[in-house]
Amino acid sequence: MRAATSPETIPARLFDLAERQPHRPAYHVREDGVWRATSYGDYAAEVRQAARALVALGFEAGENVAILGFNRPEWTVFNLAAMAAGGAAAGIYTTCSPEEVQYIVHHAEAHIVLVENEHQRAKIEARQDQLPGLRHVITMRGATSHADALGWDDFLAKGSDAAEGVLDERLASIAPESLATLIYTSGTTGPPKGVMLSHANLTWTASAAVDLVGLTPDDCMLSYLPLSHIAEQMFSIHGPISAGASIYFARSLETVPEDLKEVQPTVFFGVPRIWEKFHNGIAAKLADAEGPKAKLVAWAQHVGREAMSARQAGRPLGLALTLQHRVADKLIYSKLKPAIGLGRARICVTGAAPISAEVLEFFAGLDLLVLEVYGQSEGSGPTSFNREERFRFGTVGPAIPGTEVRLGDDDEILMRGPNVFLGYFKDEAATKATLDEEGFLHSGDLGAFEGPFLKIIGRKKEIIVTAGGKNIAPKNLEAAFKDSPLVGECVVIGDRRKFLSALVALDPDGAARFAEAEGDDLATLHESRKLRNALQQHLDAMNAKFARVEQLKKFTVLPRPLDVEHGELTPTLKVKRRRVAENWADTIEAMYA
Repeated sequence: MRAATSPETIPARLFDLAERQPHRPAYHVREDGVWRATSYGDYAAEVRQAARALVALGFEAGENVAILGFNRPEWTVFNLAAMAAGGAAAGIYTTCSPEEVQYIVHHAEAHIVLVENEHQRAKIEARQDQLPGLRHVITMRGATSHADALGWDDFLAKGSDAAEGVLDERLASIAPESLATLIYTSGTTGPPKGVMLSHANLTWTASAAVDLVGLTPDDCMLSYLPLSHIAEQMFSIHGPISAGASIYFARSLETVPEDLKEVQPTVFFGVPRIWEKFHNGIAAKLADAEGPKAKLVAWAQHVGREAMSARQAGRPLGLALTLQHRVADKLIYSKLKPAIGLGRARICVTGAAPISAEVLEFFAGLDLLVLEVYGQSEGSGPTSFNREERFRFGTVGPAIPGTEVRLGDDDEILMRGPNVFLGYFKDEAATKATLDEEGFLHSGDLGAFEGPFLKIIGRKKEIIVTAGGKNIAPKNLEAAFKDSPLVGECVVIGDRRKFLSALVALDPDGAARFAEAEGDDLATLHESRKLRNALQQHLDAMNAKFARVEQLKKFTVLPRPLDVEHGELTPTLKVKRRRVAENWADTIEAMYA
């Protein structure tokens, strides 16, 4: 039994829920072709045992651990156990190199590290001589045993060496402003910084998130995005525990489409790249429809957009539109949504990067409302959020209730509230540069308000200043170019240049479909005149929507996608502009020769 004096923390919420509803399913793992559930009672028991095991290994209150692995029950259990034992966990992206892993483990002063498998453990081993403070390496279930690592079950067994009362004392001594987790930014520039979030940050934000999406114990979600990111922690750990909802752990990134179809989650969070892939795949299939079927699909999409437009404006649908919508649902929506795994989805969310309003409107035509959220690790996740009853495409919604969002003199988005972080771990200078004396978080993003709805214009540091002195925010141009199913990524170039140009990386699926349809060789498709003509047509139509100074004059199709391996994308798939400019310097110069 947990101590009655325990302050409100996410672990305390878990233990309380386990006492009240021990048999409610907490998480599911697919084993032998079946999704097997673990109850909240057993979940809480695992966390308590793991927390006691940490204590037995010498883990002191105020210390940190690190976690390196894909989404697994062991990830969340270990994370919560570190909190319950009075410390914090630092998640590490699975795509990080040995050098990056060493940096985070060392910087976080993590004495204990949990790794998923032999591949991830090898990253630690490769730099172990540069980790003098590391005492223990623990592996998740199923990992190959190793003399220098402690298996998961052996780790849990050590919990019996620590008295139950020690954990209760640790819980009772946690202050609301104590460090609860370290979120290392994926860093589009420079080494990652450790964002310090408190227990108060997490509990307040989790409660706000539950209210925003109306999360209930009947809801379920698929966990597949990196748990080292605060957004996925909110969707996979803090939010579900706060509401008593359940999680399904995807088997891998590769199996997400299949897992999604089997689980049919009621709440689904996807980064823009996920929604863009859905969009391109569905659009390609719908384009194959002919005759009466094609007309039926077009009619259903029109009805969907009209219904969503009425909802956006707060107008009733009216009898005629309601009846049309019911027919369209029976004939089209109810068949298409389960086919992609969203048959039960009542809330769909996108965030972590910009998304085109056209993509959102496409899904609206299929009776799928995808709500855009905006935020950052320093704000514990959300700053603003479109809600089902209050949304506007092309914006990131009103400010989260209980927070204050305003624009600085240079249109930088400033935010203040209970979700604002403690600061950067061991980096006072960066903290002072981000948090002002009034407690406002300086986001680095530029925005504008349309009534209460916040609109993101671009990144402060990404503003392009042309040779003519014009300030250009590349975000909207890049999003517009990515509306083409052929385009996976677009990076606008033009700082101190006479005109704007773009590097275009093809979408693998869209490129494959185009090559097949046109009889082109996929390996050399980036050189195809037919492809270039198709992209030029899209660019011409796109340019017509922008002022002359904002129009793209040239573009180059790259021979491969941008990727994490070449340092061009962060683990959360944000573009690292500086690295892209370095890697493709000759290509860029050729456009301005």
